[in-house]
Amino acid sequence: MTTPPLKPLIKSRGAVFLDRDGTIIKEVNYLSHLHDVELLPKTAEAITRLNQEQIPVILVSNQSGVARGKFTESFVAETHRYLLEILARKGAYLDDFFFCPHHPEIGLAPYKKVCSCRKPAPGLLLEAAARHHLDLTKSYVIGDKLIDVELALRVGGKGILVETGHGKSEKEKIGEAEISPNFIAVDLYDAIKWLLDQRKT
Repeated sequence: MTTPPLKPLIKSRGAVFLDRDGTIIKEVNYLSHLHDVELLPKTAEAITRLNQEQIPVILVSNQSGVARGKFTESFVAETHRYLLEILARKGAYLDDFFFCPHHPEIGLAPYKKVCSCRKPAPGLLLEAAARHHLDLTKSYVIGDKLIDVELALRVGGKGILVETGHGKSEKEKIGEAEISPNFIAVDLYDAIKWLLDQRKT
């Protein structure tokens, strides 16, 4: 499920896809109040660096709290608008938002179902690519869970695991999960620094 595009993306190229909870903002178990939205340190600075390079920055998030009845799709959209306001005050912006409200086993129709948009399924990225004419093989996915890394690998992109949010515990699963991030970053700022350095080589 998506919210309307915020601004047109002009060039056909790769993008940086960011997970939300634990990556951009502080991890809160099923965030359901705007006052709990808190940017992680240096998040705005990291996103600003991508903005300055004119690299599309797109949020992709699993929000099964909708299926679980903890909040509504409209609240998720409201949260994203509020997040935009916070970032704007710091000179940063996101180009678009995509989220999945489903869960394969919990909740009621129409949200209880196996879907193609719940990460690590690639539906959200494919939708973003179609809307913005993006090359997913030139794209990056950054998140605090291995499903974000797997998502990147499924579309031929690169995955970065951040150690914020659930990242440190997810890092311990790398061997058994047989999923290897292209880079493990301390936080989003560290991830963007590595990403931009890679683009120069």
